[in-house]
Amino acid sequence: MQGLSFKAACAVTASAALVLGHGASLEAQTNPRSTFPGRRVGGGTRGECNARTLVHLVPESSVFAPGADGTLALVQGPTVNPVSLTMRFEPEAGGVPTRQTLQAASAGLTLISGAAVATSTVWESSFDCSSADASGGADPLSFVQSSSPPALSLLLPEAEASDQLVQSVLSSLRLRCGATVPAKETLAQFGLADLVTEEWPQQLPVRCPS
Repeated sequence: MQGLSFKAACAVTASAALVLGHGASLEAQTNPRSTFPGRRVGGGTRGECNARTLVHLVPESSVFAPGADGTLALVQGPTVNPVSLTMRFEPEAGGVPTRQTLQAASAGLTLISGAAVATSTVWESSFDCSSADASGGADPLSFVQSSSPPALSLLLPEAEASDQLVQSVLSSLRLRCGATVPAKETLAQFGLADLVTEEWPQQLPVRCPS
């Protein structure tokens, strides 16, 4: 910085750092992988239905690119009174959301096909606890929380390294359709082994609805 006083040089350096820092801040704010308020583990509130664990098998950030084959997976925890669950897919840029319902089932792992996305899409899954209310199977103390906190993830079209690792695991799980996989070991691949308590079965059936 020849020709500049020491004070002026410091001012220029500080200004440049401020601009660079502001640019990095804007990049972080616009990167959905670092800003999406996801929650890959749903459930956990009061009442039998609302407390049931529901897990999206995605990276810890709850942001995932399913790749060309569009395979997604979720895990339902144990319960005495299973109910159906609804998955909702809503493009972030707007558009008509789509829904898919899975029939009531016991604890297990479900693989969903055809979820390839062309744009950022919010994936939300929750148990249909209102159906349990209607059937009279709800916990009478569950009035504190009338709906189960959903599992919430963001699906992206562009994959990164963390996505490719998950895609590989899901591909191996697809080879187990109709069979079972060890619960703790399978969830451990996603850093979720601590969810498997004594109430869980040691083996989870792998369901692959068409």
